[in-house]
Amino acid sequence: MAGHNESEKKQSDSTNDLQTFNGDNLQSNMKVIYYSRTFLSIIGGVMAGILGFTGLTGFIFYFLIMAITSVGLIAKAKFSVDSYFDSWNRVAFDGFLGGLMSFVLFWTFAYDIVHIF
Repeated sequence: MAGHNESEKKQSDSTNDLQTFNGDNLQSNMKVIYYSRTFLSIIGGVMAGILGFTGLTGFIFYFLIMAITSVGLIAKAKFSVDSYFDSWNRVAFDGFLGGLMSFVLFWTFAYDIVHIF
């Protein structure tokens, strides 16, 4: 019987090493990333339009805003991304291009209002 208990302890110790995630919390964290990127792409589009960026400089500005957003989200997670997300790619790249359409819409809208009218 003692050998059986020791093997159970070893098995329970090895299962504790595996990191588990609560699906609801992980989904909530991903929503925060999505909404943050969407909001900042809209704000970035308005800023690019007001600053008068055109062509490639506007798109470079968008990628710069999204890179800053990724660093901000990682800093908000206190640089322990593995505690809140299942991979670094989720934080760094998920939704990176998702806000591009919103960025372009608000970029052209703000540019037209400020520089054309």
